[in-house]
Amino acid sequence: MSIDSLRDRIPDYAKDIRLNLGTLASETSLSDQQKWGAFLTSALASRNAAVIRSIMAEVDGKLSPEATTAAKSAAAIMGMNNVYYRATHLMAVPDYATLPAKLRMNVIGNPGVDKVDFELWSLAASAVNGCGMCLDAHEKVVRKGGLSTDQVQAALRIAAVVHAAATVLDAEAAIAE
Repeated sequence: MSIDSLRDRIPDYAKDIRLNLGTLASETSLSDQQKWGAFLTSALASRNAAVIRSIMAEVDGKLSPEATTAAKSAAAIMGMNNVYYRATHLMAVPDYATLPAKLRMNVIGNPGVDKVDFELWSLAASAVNGCGMCLDAHEKVVRKGGLSTDQVQAALRIAAVVHAAATVLDAEAAIAE
């Protein structure tokens, strides 16, 4: 499986998603590592097995083993952080946002790839998971690290389209049951 096989599984009613997957696979504002790491992290955060398998097949040979592990780590740590920080932000009682998280997040300090790339992938996962606090935090780091608004937008577009593909395939699976 690959991006092409994923695109082939997208039904005609979601043709825009299919077209956007192809366009984003050719995205040039990001390095290949940044782009394919964003694809992989977004697929993992989207939690659809077919999307994950397709993207994993696509990134095979395009990402180093270290970058693949880092993308998986970004999805994992954001799966935790996005829930925690979104909750503390949404709660009416402000006290929770002032407390230390007391959650281990060591991978953020030593992700095994360039910190800007890891932070970009964390931003993509945060978009999929809907955590505004984490989006703001990671956007600030990647912008300080030299990425442009166009590059941040490219990662957000990847997250949006990969998540949409997962949503479509989940819906199709539910309809088929």
